[in-house]
Parts: sequence; structure tokens; C-alpha cells
Amino acid sequence: MNDPRTFDANATGTTPFGDLPEWDLTDLYPAPDSKEIKRDQDWLEDACRSFATDYEGKLAGLDADGLLEAVKRYEQIDIIAGRIMSYAGLRYYQHTTDPERAKFMSDMQDKITTYTTPLVFYGLEFNRLDDAHIEALLAANADLARYKPVFDRMRAMKPYQLSDELEKFLHDQSVVGSAAWNKLFDETIAGLKFTVNGDELNIEGTLNLLSEQDRSTREAASRELARVFGENVGLFARVHNTLAKEKEVEDRWRGLPTPQTGRHLSNHVEPEVVEALRNAVVDAYPRLSHRYYALKAKWMGLETMEVWDRNAPLPMEADRTVPWDEAQQTVMDAYAAFDPRMADLAKPFFTDGWIDAGVKDGKAPGAFAHPTVTTVHPYVMLNYLGKPRDVMTLAHELGHGVHQVLAAEQGELLSSTPLTLAETASVFGEMLTFRKLLDQAKDATERKVLLAGKVEDMINTVVRQIAFYDFECKLHAARAQGELTPDDINALWMSVQGESLGPVFNFMDGYETFWAYIPHFVHSPFYVYAYAFGDGLVNALYAVFEEQGEAFKDKYFDMLKAGGSKHHSELLAPFGLDASDPAFWAKGLSMIEGMIDELEAME
Repeated sequence: MNDPRTFDANATGTTPFGDLPEWDLTDLYPAPDSKEIKRDQDWLEDACRSFATDYEGKLAGLDADGLLEAVKRYEQIDIIAGRIMSYAGLRYYQHTTDPERAKFMSDMQDKITTYTTPLVFYGLEFNRLDDAHIEALLAANADLARYKPVFDRMRAMKPYQLSDELEKFLHDQSVVGSAAWNKLFDETIAGLKFTVNGDELNIEGTLNLLSEQDRSTREAASRELARVFGENVGLFARVHNTLAKEKEVEDRWRGLPTPQTGRHLSNHVEPEVVEALRNAVVDAYPRLSHRYYALKAKWMGLETMEVWDRNAPLPMEADRTVPWDEAQQTVMDAYAAFDPRMADLAKPFFTDGWIDAGVKDGKAPGAFAHPTVTTVHPYVMLNYLGKPRDVMTLAHELGHGVHQVLAAEQGELLSSTPLTLAETASVFGEMLTFRKLLDQAKDATERKVLLAGKVEDMINTVVRQIAFYDFECKLHAARAQGELTPDDINALWMSVQGESLGPVFNFMDGYETFWAYIPHFVHSPFYVYAYAFGDGLVNALYAVFEEQGEAFKDKYFDMLKAGGSKHHSELLAPFGLDASDPAFWAKGLSMIEGMIDELEAME
């Protein structure tokens, strides 16, 4: 039977939800064999070589103007390398099982790694400069002082850097290390096939069935996911064992005190802030997820909920498909209602080929917004299947896109936002869309469905992600003691599930393997707490918006424009917020509690 979730990768974009947009990547390059790509590769190879010739062993002798020139040359190299890899990566994610696209991406990765090896000296040599010397240079040149946040992040790694020779080796070796295991994971996941009720589906189509109204369909999808994950669990365990061990070896050589330290440093966030967030959320499990899911079980007429009921629509929820045009209008209206500037920034995503929305054979699962480079523009990837949650995903990824467009004004080296703040605009975009829909609710039933959907999204963003973080912490700690069998990893996964979801859940046989498909564990260890950070931050920000109204908006846009040029404490200060204060996280979590209170009061 033909299923809309597996239409051909080269289809025109016509689906049951309307014509879905596809990427136009020509803003990056006209084609993989274009003269423009060859030109940029040749330029990059020469620029990296000449940079090393001009500066290796000479950074200490540069004056402020000379260092500024070096930084600008390095930034231009970053732009060209990023442009090439963005193009290769976006083509690959459109169709990860296409050998030509996989080869092109690998070849580009290999070449750029080789070209940029001569640059490894730069960060190492810079970190050997005396603090007072750097401060004097920054004081002498205001344009150079702009880059202080970049230098601060580089110097945060100073205690953990290795010899120049070892750093070059790690740089060269990365393409056959973590990058290769990442690619194996991506291609394996994209190539998995699931048969549910006679239909052959990819992973995205199968996961989508977990939010179907029909309970038997949800159960069939869950059991099929468990079956296929179970068949492949050995390979996924090998990926996790290898990556966790590789990380442990590198961390040990660098002297990083914990497996999480590298992520905290790259996020420019203090470990105690993350710990305060984690503890506040775990402490709130009974008041949030346990209480909500008990309420949901009651609505569904169930004594015990199964894992396939977690994301089920409510019994009173209309089982309808949201056409793409309606999803676009909903999000754009919500953005415009907040501030017309936000809608103007979002518009080109729809009109200029910046979104790839359809589910296609071999396409990477999930959704993301990729900033590419500051001289081009972001691209958004979705797997749109017409669910109400897909509308929220569109609002989320567009928020990232708007943030990335605004932050691009900072230039390549300062635009990138730490993960902790990278989720701010995305979650805020979701909140705007939710509030707009809530204001338009026609009756108590529709309000209840919207509130319940938002609470579930917040639980998925806050509770689930902190449970994921705890799983990763346990996984890396256990791997440091020795090789982990699939059963070992399964047990670690289950150790956080009941605690986070609550006593109302029964966990089917096979659910213990569901860690296997989550890409963040593979691509970005300990990334997941950024979602909870972002959600808590946005809840607190939205409360400030409700208090301040118009006065909030310019401050909000200024925060997004800042990109990675300021620490989270500086960015939050204008709003009177402080992420190091446990009360900050309590404020964000109380918003979720308030929604559950309202749902309980409706009973």
C-alpha cells in the first residue's frame, strides 16, 4: 500500500498536506561539480597554507593591528570552509542513503580537514600568550576588542590543550574517528525500514504513528520500533561504546575533570548553573510529569499507561491533518502579532527556498535550522506530516532561523550562540504560536486540548531532556569502567524512565532499546540539557514580556542580535534574570505547574 510518509526523494513536493517546499541550495553553490566549489577549495587550500606561513611562531610579536588582521583572515577561512561543508551536509541530509551525496560529503570533509591542519597552531599559540599582553592589545584597538568573547572561549580551553603535534594528530584523525561513527549512525538510522499494518515506513513515518488517535496503531508502531531497534542494538551499542571511549581517552589526555566539562566550556556556562537546572527539574518530576500523566490516564480511561500512550492525542481531540499553508499562516500570524519585524525575518524561509519540509526516502529524521555561514542565510529542515505538533516544530525551527539571521550581523566568529541560548528564540517562537492559538480557542474543550499539548511539549523539552542528560552521565561514567553490552545500556536507559515519567507508566518489553535512535547522544554529547535550559529561560522571559509589553521587544531583539558576543549573564541582565539563581529555574517550572493546575481545575 502506498503511504504518504515514504514518497520518492525526487518528488515535486506534492503531498496530502499540500505542496511542501524544498531547499534551493544554489545560494551556497550551483552544483557539486561547479567551478565555484573548485574555486573556493583552491582558495581555501592556499589561504590556510599562507596563514600558517605568515603567523606560525609569530603571534607573540604582533601588535594590535597585526593580530586584528590575523583574526580577520582566520574568519574569512572559517566562512569559506563553512560554506563548502554546509552545502555538502545539507545535500547529504536530504538523502543520506544516496552514495553520491555521502561520497561528496566525505570527500569535502577529508579535503577541508587536510587544508585546515596548518591552522591548528593558531589557537594553541594564542593560548600561550600572556594575559597581560592580550589585555594590552585589546585596550589598544577597539575593533580587536570586539573579538574578546572569541578569545575568552579559546582561553577557557587553555588548561586542557595538548602539544601542537598531538593537536594536529587529533585534527587529522577526526575524519576516521567520531565523524565516521556519526555518519555510520546517520546512514543506519535513515536506512531502517519498519512494517506497520502492511505499510513499509522509514523511522520518521513510524515515530509519527505514536501520536495517532487509534491506540492499536500506536501499539503496533511501538512494537515494530522495538523489534527493529532490537535487531540493530548491537551496532548502536558499538557506536556508543566507541564514541564514549574515544571521548574518555581524549578527555583524560586533556585533563578535563568530567565528561560534561567540554560541553559546559563550549556552552560558556558554569557547571553549577547546569547542576541547579538539573536538580530543580528532577525535584519537580512529581509536580510535573507524574501529575500530568496521571491526569492524562484518567482522560483516556486507563489505570496504567503504556509507552505508546505518552504522545497520544487526547480522546476529545479532533483527529485532523493541518495543511502546510495553514501551518505557515498560523506561525506567521503569531510572529507578526508579537512584532512585524519577526514576521519579516521569517518570510524568506517560505518564499526563497530556505525550507525543506517533506518526508522523503533516505532523508535524515527530525528537524533542524542550520545557520550555514553569515554571508549566506540559514536553512530549515522539517519532516512535515500535518500533525498539530508539526506546526509547533515549524514555529520552533523558524525561531532558530530568525535568531541566526539576526546574529549574522556579528560576523562569523561572534555569531554562533552557545547551545544554552541557542534554544531561546526557537522555544519563544513556539510559545508565541501556542499563546496565539490559545487566545483563539473557541471553547473549553479546545482550550484544554491546547493546554495539554503545550504541557506535553514542555515535559518533552524539560523533563525528558534532563532524564536524557542523566542517562548520558550514567552511560559515560559506566563506559569509563569498561565495555558496555547492549543490556548494560538498556538498563541505564530504563533507570531514568520510570523516575522521570512516573508510576502510571508500564514499560513494554523492547522499550529498553529506545535510546538507540536519539541522535544527540551520538552527535553532541550532553547537548540535551540545552533544551531544558532554553525552555526554563523562555518561560521566565515570557513572564517578563507579559509584565513589560512593548518595552520588552527591543531588548529581546538586541539579545538575539548579540549572537555569541555576550555571556548569558550579560544577555539576561536587562530582563532582571539570573540563571545562576535556583529561583530562576523555579520560576520557569512554575509556569508548567500553573498550566497543569488549570487542567486539573477543568475536571
